[in-house]
Amino acid sequence: MKVRIGIAPPPGDHPDRLAGLAERAEALGIDSLWLSEIVHGPSVEPIVGMAYTLAATRRLKVGTGVAILPGRHPVRVAKQLASLAALAPKRVLPAFGLTPARPAEREAFPVPGPRGAVFDESLELLRLLLRQEKVTFHGEFFTVENAGVGPLPARPLDIWVGGSGERALRRAGRLADGWLASFLTPDQAAAGRQAIAAHAAEAGREIEADHYGTSLAVAATEIPATAIDAIARRNPSTDPAEIVPVGWPAARDLIERFVEAGITKFVVRPATPVPSVERWLDEFAGHLMPLQS
Repeated sequence: MKVRIGIAPPPGDHPDRLAGLAERAEALGIDSLWLSEIVHGPSVEPIVGMAYTLAATRRLKVGTGVAILPGRHPVRVAKQLASLAALAPKRVLPAFGLTPARPAEREAFPVPGPRGAVFDESLELLRLLLRQEKVTFHGEFFTVENAGVGPLPARPLDIWVGGSGERALRRAGRLADGWLASFLTPDQAAAGRQAIAAHAAEAGREIEADHYGTSLAVAATEIPATAIDAIARRNPSTDPAEIVPVGWPAARDLIERFVEAGITKFVVRPATPVPSVERWLDEFAGHLMPLQS
């Protein structure tokens, strides 16, 4: 299995720093750059950021880690992804989630029904549109007649999803091509991987063995209160040190434990803003890139 370790910008990073971040990442040979969905704040919008970064680089892969799909029409999302894949073949890595991490941002993604059901149907339609020249679809929430968003990628895009609840794991197994978890320990991620594989088998599908990943925030000196609060909400009763490593040696150790658990794709970001993104990237490259296979 291929171990690959990408990066995400520091929290709250201003859009005007994206160009320098992408250029330095490409110069260092970093595998991928992932952009999160944060509406209220300076962070760049993920689809816009993908387009900009792909145009500014030649080898760097770019993903959404994660963008919110319910609240976006799947036909328009399919068109955006197909266009990006045509402009930057083999470098577009879409990953989607159910709901924004910040509850106040949920209103920015209105849905025509129960959010989970809309997500499932959106994924189903999105996959069809990225694999078939013409699609006719009659669902509970979306209806299209003879729709096409081509030209289609020579190889269908892999669609990854986040989430760790039971319904999210079932969705990953039945409808997605990969899983990008967050705020989980290695043992919890291993259990999620096993559950997804079982759901995929029930649906007559198979998720590739190296299509299981996780996002990691690396703290410089101590775990910030924002991360502790997020862990308390999303994974209570778990020691934050099991999820947010402090320092590069701890990050290496944690990634190695995840790899032993069957998780081989990683998105690493600073847990807090950093004085120098260039220095952080150089340290990332020196400490973590040797773990890739």
